[in-house]
Amino acid sequence: MNKREIGFKYENIAKKYLILQGLTFVESNFYTRFGEIDLIFFEKNSETMVFVEVKYRKNDFFGSAIEMVTQEKQNRILASSQAYLLKKNWDKNVRYDIIGVSKDSRNIEWLKNAF
Repeated sequence: MNKREIGFKYENIAKKYLILQGLTFVESNFYTRFGEIDLIFFEKNSETMVFVEVKYRKNDFFGSAIEMVTQEKQNRILASSQAYLLKKNWDKNVRYDIIGVSKDSRNIEWLKNAF
């Protein structure tokens, strides 16, 4: 598998996990000139649009998957999400989460309100 195929594989794992947690799937791989948002969900009870960055790591030798979301990446996600929110005319709650997935997919770490 190439890097992109691996990314899609772990995004699908995260997507299934979040659906099981009660979130409603909206869209995946939303591209803008600023970057990409991996997954977009809606949390019905809080009426919150949730933007999710999915990170996969083969191992934790140099840090966990969640720790790999840099400030630069966060800024790109924020800019891309603003484009999405304008496009959808959304003016309610917004949240930014990170999902970290281990190589064997047994360990999924969900950081809500990550940034």
